[in-house]
Amino acid sequence: MSVHIGAKKGEIAENVLLPGDPVRAKWIAENFLDNAVCYNEVRGMLGYTGTYKGKKVSVQATGMGIPSALIYCTELITDYGAKKLIRVGSAGSYRKDLGINEVVLAMAASSNSGFNKANFLHADYAPTASFELFMKAVRFAEENNIQFTAGNVLSSDVFYEEDEHTYKKWANYGVLCVEMESAGLYTVAAKHEVQALSILTISDSLVTGEKLPSKDREQSFSRMIEIALGAL
Repeated sequence: MSVHIGAKKGEIAENVLLPGDPVRAKWIAENFLDNAVCYNEVRGMLGYTGTYKGKKVSVQATGMGIPSALIYCTELITDYGAKKLIRVGSAGSYRKDLGINEVVLAMAASSNSGFNKANFLHADYAPTASFELFMKAVRFAEENNIQFTAGNVLSSDVFYEEDEHTYKKWANYGVLCVEMESAGLYTVAAKHEVQALSILTISDSLVTGEKLPSKDREQSFSRMIEIALGAL
């Protein structure tokens, strides 16, 4: 066991999907994995291991934000030997042409978080996806006619911005959408020389104000999960 994960050695796969929401972790396990077994309930952060097309896969909830995600990602890597980690989460669109339910592959993750500033002081570190996982995701999506957009995303520490127009600055520099974890995932994966990728589904738009009702999210998120499992 690690500090925050109650699994025994060998109960977690090298391939791990990382939703933020524990309920979504349960939904993924029940709908995509065969013979899924719950290995973690500590702090309500549900974790499961099963198989997908005969391959061992785990799904571990990480909570919201970089600090929470880094706890689980670090322990998965250092205590349980995770080698490929794919975040599957929601995001808010920064572009009018990037609508609700559309899938985003995060090539890189900008951030307003201070976690890397503490490590690199007066320099900027650029957190990027694993090229191998990214290309596998691209190929799977193309072969299965799943539309996607690839590019830079923003990992923000702030969910409720005081200035509702802040997003425009990021959008002007090509940032596609905002979420809260990818920059942390990419950084810790690089440090430990493992592979990481974030696949996101647009759940709301900061441009149009449109929002996907929570009850409709599960079915629309299926394509994102399919790409992630296909990449593994």
